[in-house]
Amino acid sequence: MDFLLFAGWPIGFAYLLGSVSFAVVMSWVFHLPDPRTFGSGNPGATNMMRSGNRPAALFTLIGDTLKGVFAVLAAEAWLPAATPPGLAQSVLAITALAAFLGHLYPVFFRFHGGKGVATAAGLLMVLHWPLGMGTLLVWVATFLFTRVSSVSALAAAAVAPLIALLTLHSTTMRLVVLLMAVLLVWRHRSNIRKLMAGEETAFKPRLRLVSSRRDPRG
Repeated sequence: MDFLLFAGWPIGFAYLLGSVSFAVVMSWVFHLPDPRTFGSGNPGATNMMRSGNRPAALFTLIGDTLKGVFAVLAAEAWLPAATPPGLAQSVLAITALAAFLGHLYPVFFRFHGGKGVATAAGLLMVLHWPLGMGTLLVWVATFLFTRVSSVSALAAAAVAPLIALLTLHSTTMRLVVLLMAVLLVWRHRSNIRKLMAGEETAFKPRLRLVSSRRDPRG
């Protein structure tokens, strides 16, 4: 069977689905400014938080995560049951990469996309859940320690190929994970410059201040 006919549909669909920028869509739904015009200019959940609209940021995070999951699941459903395991894993890996590239370089938005953290998380989880969970734990641990989203993303990107090397047997999947990690680091190059200059900001929890005044009535 011709490979392009066999795998072309799910891969093409994955790219188009990945090209749906939920940050932009949520800005339309909630009547917010285009996320590419404020803050970091990145159409992602972190920048959507800067709009002050938490539901929009949450739906952006969920949408960007699940579109990668759905793309891979759709490809898996498309593959015939008799597909050799090695070929199936290769198709799913390339499909995941296509969805990731769609998010980074969306055809619907003049190829101005996000940085790919949420989409990559969903893709890794559906490709191989131990890899996804391991990478997610690194992100969470780093964020709790540094409170800097970009540092957490870079740490997760550094660790993901190592976990893939230890847990995956498919060479294609390992290469795809490595390529996704390299692209994610590349998309964070402006954050790296800010980190080196000491200008990257950290998330600070909003604490409710309690007055230190004592009630004169005791």
